[in-house]
Amino acid sequence: MEIFLIRALQFVLALSILILLHEGGHFFFAKLFGIRVEKFYLFFDPYFHLFEFKPKKSDTTYGIGWLPLGGYCKISGMIDESFDKEQMKKPAQPWEFRTKPAWQRLLVMIGGVLVNFLLALFIYAMILFAWGDTYIPVKDMSYGMKFNSEAKALGFKDGDILVGTEKRPFKEFGMDLFRDLSVAKKVDIIREGKPLALALPGDLNMLNMIKNEPAFVAPFIPATLDSVIAGSPADKAGLKKDYRILALNGKAIDSYNSLRYEIAKLSDLLAVAKTTQDSMKVRKASLVYTDGKTADTIQVVLSKELTLGFYPKNAASMYKPVTINYGFFESFPAGAKYGVGVLKGYVDDMKYVFSADGAKSLGGFGSIGGLFPPVWDWYIFWKMTAFLSIILAFMNILPIPALDGGHVLFLLYEIVTRRKPSENFMIKAEYVGFAILFLLMLVANLNDILRWLGYM
Repeated sequence: MEIFLIRALQFVLALSILILLHEGGHFFFAKLFGIRVEKFYLFFDPYFHLFEFKPKKSDTTYGIGWLPLGGYCKISGMIDESFDKEQMKKPAQPWEFRTKPAWQRLLVMIGGVLVNFLLALFIYAMILFAWGDTYIPVKDMSYGMKFNSEAKALGFKDGDILVGTEKRPFKEFGMDLFRDLSVAKKVDIIREGKPLALALPGDLNMLNMIKNEPAFVAPFIPATLDSVIAGSPADKAGLKKDYRILALNGKAIDSYNSLRYEIAKLSDLLAVAKTTQDSMKVRKASLVYTDGKTADTIQVVLSKELTLGFYPKNAASMYKPVTINYGFFESFPAGAKYGVGVLKGYVDDMKYVFSADGAKSLGGFGSIGGLFPPVWDWYIFWKMTAFLSIILAFMNILPIPALDGGHVLFLLYEIVTRRKPSENFMIKAEYVGFAILFLLMLVANLNDILRWLGYM
């Protein structure tokens, strides 16, 4: 419960910052051009609100709603999520959105996206200034990588050290490495101390590379216990720090990667177990381990989640990380470059959303909240906030009615053709846009529920 609350608080705080500043971008340009803002709300307020106040001599009511799905800035004379048809029937006033030149209305509409994108670049810059850029170079991972059967069919072997593709050298193990491998025609590796080049098809499905179990590639992690959780199956079985697991249920274990794979296969058996006795048969396991001198075989009962209850050695403890520090002014171009790279990677990955597997990979609020760490970590919090700001900017600029991008599309049409879409058309388009957004939100959050129930 404590972990859930910590993640939820981080998510709500990040979301609140992003919504306030996004709507603040619309608010700023509206006020700059003399457009009246009737309401400025964090979260939605159908039927009632949590808090509301209106300063003296102000046209704007500020408030906090109860539904944390977003926020809004109600601008006079604009067809938006408020669907205020009565206002639109009245004679147009000079302080209304609809009476302003198209270029001013365009800036009002892109104000939120612009603020979110610049915010992300600023946060990335401040992260680099405060913490620097710390990573483990892939080429320095001397234990090499573990590869699945698909990768081995292309010529990879366990223990290969990845160097780079024809596009660029690999920096660190992460999404960029998978993106580069998926489109590479050639990959440079080091095998048994000798440089080698492998040919690749150039059209690998990155989504499959990541979601397959085991994944296409993962850093080799020894099946050596770094620490044991008190009261866990490993602790009860007498396993200790620095012990190494050699086999599970007769299957040889050469790494923590293969241990995870064997346990994953047990989870498939557990899913079809019908009785408590069936479940216990799956959870009872034969384990072979060594303390560095002798090997021994013991019987363990895995937890209900099929865990042994220990932490393995990780890359941070096995390799020396590299840290690049930035001065205050140096951090801004570096942060901008980093943020643009994140945006480019996210846009490139969007092509997978339109596949069946891509639709299944969509996640709702549960998935997003799960990206935050189980303990409060300001470094990860700000990095996640910047990433969400990039996503919010990109998603909002998509040309879907009801989003900022939909309004921008119609304004560009007006600027080019010098003809304004009718208010009736704009209202219908807004309804269609909301239906699309509701469907996407329903699919994403339904995926979360199905994953939680174990059906995905």
